[in-house]
Amino acid sequence: MSNQQGLKTTKTVNERREDLLEAYPVWNRDTIAAHFQKSVKAYADQDFMYINGGTYTYQAIWGHAVEIAKALIHNGVKRRDHLAVLMDNDAVYPSLMIASSMVGAVFIPLNSMLSKAELTYVLQQSDTNHLFIHETVKDKKYAQTVAELWQTKEFQDNASLEKVICIETEGDTEMPDSFIKWEEYLQTGTEVSKEEWKKRFDASLYPDEIAIIMYTSGSTGSPKGVMLTHDMLLRCAYSTCYSRAIETGRVTYAPLPFYHCFAIVEAILAMSFVGGSFVSALGASPLKSLELMEKYRVNDYLCVPSTLVPLLNHPRVSEFDLSSLFAMWCGAAPAPIPVWKKARDILGLTEIITGYGQTEVSSSGVTTEIGDDVEVISTRVGRPKLAGTSGLAEFQGYATEYQTVDPENGQSLEAGTIGELAVRGSSVTSGYYNKPEETAAAIDKDGWLRTGDVGRIDENGYVQLLGRSKEMYKVSGELVAPREVETVISEHPAVAQVGVIGVPDSMTTEIGAAFIEGYDGEAVSRKEIVQWCTDKLARFKIPRYVWVISASDWPLTSTGKIQKFRLQEMAEEKLNRS
Repeated sequence: MSNQQGLKTTKTVNERREDLLEAYPVWNRDTIAAHFQKSVKAYADQDFMYINGGTYTYQAIWGHAVEIAKALIHNGVKRRDHLAVLMDNDAVYPSLMIASSMVGAVFIPLNSMLSKAELTYVLQQSDTNHLFIHETVKDKKYAQTVAELWQTKEFQDNASLEKVICIETEGDTEMPDSFIKWEEYLQTGTEVSKEEWKKRFDASLYPDEIAIIMYTSGSTGSPKGVMLTHDMLLRCAYSTCYSRAIETGRVTYAPLPFYHCFAIVEAILAMSFVGGSFVSALGASPLKSLELMEKYRVNDYLCVPSTLVPLLNHPRVSEFDLSSLFAMWCGAAPAPIPVWKKARDILGLTEIITGYGQTEVSSSGVTTEIGDDVEVISTRVGRPKLAGTSGLAEFQGYATEYQTVDPENGQSLEAGTIGELAVRGSSVTSGYYNKPEETAAAIDKDGWLRTGDVGRIDENGYVQLLGRSKEMYKVSGELVAPREVETVISEHPAVAQVGVIGVPDSMTTEIGAAFIEGYDGEAVSRKEIVQWCTDKLARFKIPRYVWVISASDWPLTSTGKIQKFRLQEMAEEKLNRS
């Protein structure tokens, strides 16, 4: 383990930002591979990743990436070919991403929770040439699924898939003849010389080419492939370092899926700017998370409320030495003030932030400032990230710029007005792969991307997020933003988490329904919630239905966001039974 691991920084926020400006006095536009090569030269023997009990240095990750890149070259991967990865979090994942950049290919991380139908669509729509898969991921037998797909004429006629490379996970499953075993694939790379690899690497140094196509969840239609360049991803990662004042050698606990931009940008790429390291433990229980944070003397915790709350409530939390931990980023969903205070008191945190972004912005576009009080953190998601040398003069030195627009016509609204949030900036996508109509509908001629989120920007430039535009509902013609109602309910001392939706109503067209998880096992009644809301919300905004559920009942995405469409289904079942 590196000498820096576990050390709490003694420098101020401003001093740490000065260090980042000194390390990166000008913004060098690089590819992911070229950037990582510089990191390896500076931090070769320092630890970069801890996963599944293994420790991997910067040099080890780089060496494996070179090995993979040579195999890609030998197996006919050309510049701009599409390489999809359908894997659980694995030590090979970052190296695959870097290797893809080395040879000028496009990296496509696939959600490991995809259904067969979703996988079929994405593989065809993305024009994937080479697919790297784990034989199984949890209960999904992807080798079997892909083998069945590949044998159908319809798939063959509509897909560009040439090779499937499979990493065995069970060991007793017979591999389809059409698949290439991972070890055999890597072995072919030994026939590629260093000179041949270097020639391809040098021919692939185009920062404005697409590095990654990342597919959105597609909860409201077919998944869309967000095209992100090398420069967009690296600027976003560096601005995270600068806005959070990340010090050299930081150790980050990131129990996040590698296929998501949160892990790729805020952990893998961000740490590479400062010689830091990250602990990957996707799906870890609260107890396992505490054990890992103690073992690796973690400084920083990337989380969402659905993973934070159970950890704080664990009966053994006080038994662990978390003295190295001082920073936390909790995103994806709002958390009430008591959760923030409890995180600060129990975990000893001194730097707590929240943020907001989306795949189309490479990851985060705004964050709160270090030192903001819990009242701000619980009601705002932040202002455009400070960007240091990666910022742009036209955005006053920030990486992004936000405004609110009229949901109907896209026209700009006055500051402070509630509307649909729109964003443009150095990390914002130029569009969706092979979807010109969707791209034109989302991005205007001035580069403003309509996020689909509703909110307002306050007098301090902070974004208040009020929910998805498609999640808004009308009560007797009055528009209700679920997030506004959730914020009020979340302030009740007995409420740990809340999700609000609109449900059909014969009298008012729609009416509010709230799902609530009690805090620390406390009971909470509908009457209490209605009384709590009475003085804080207009009458039409107060939910008629209040249902208490347990922590395990929340329908969550793989990144911890509440799936509102699933809450709709749950509400429908409850209403049909009543």
